[in-house]
Amino acid sequence: QVQLVESGGGLVQAGGSLRLSCAASGSIFSINAMGWYRQAPGKQRELVASVNSAGTTHYADSVKGRFTISRDNAKNTLYLQMNSLKPEDTAVYYCNADVLPSGSYYSYDYWGQGTQVTVSS
Repeated sequence: QVQLVESGGGLVQAGGSLRLSCAASGSIFSINAMGWYRQAPGKQRELVASVNSAGTTHYADSVKGRFTISRDNAKNTLYLQMNSLKPEDTAVYYCNADVLPSGSYYSYDYWGQGTQVTVSS
């Protein structure tokens, strides 16, 4: 059993900052790619940023230069530092990880429960 638990969401004024965390726990052998997605009301879920096991990162154009994704492999934890937040960043943010469970030949996609980020104008 693998669980992803996000934390760090909240309400912030435009121009402010938040840092999201996602801790993976359970019977984990290794974690491949990890990423942050978000879903605003009435919109599809979209990729915000991702990082693979080698540390290579990818960002959506809308967050480049403002958000930074990072991971601590020793702690199985993913982070998203969000600066210069805008009202259009308001969404539920979800953590995603491609995990190889202990004793498994295959990796599986896991999701966190989501954390709300609200940016007021």
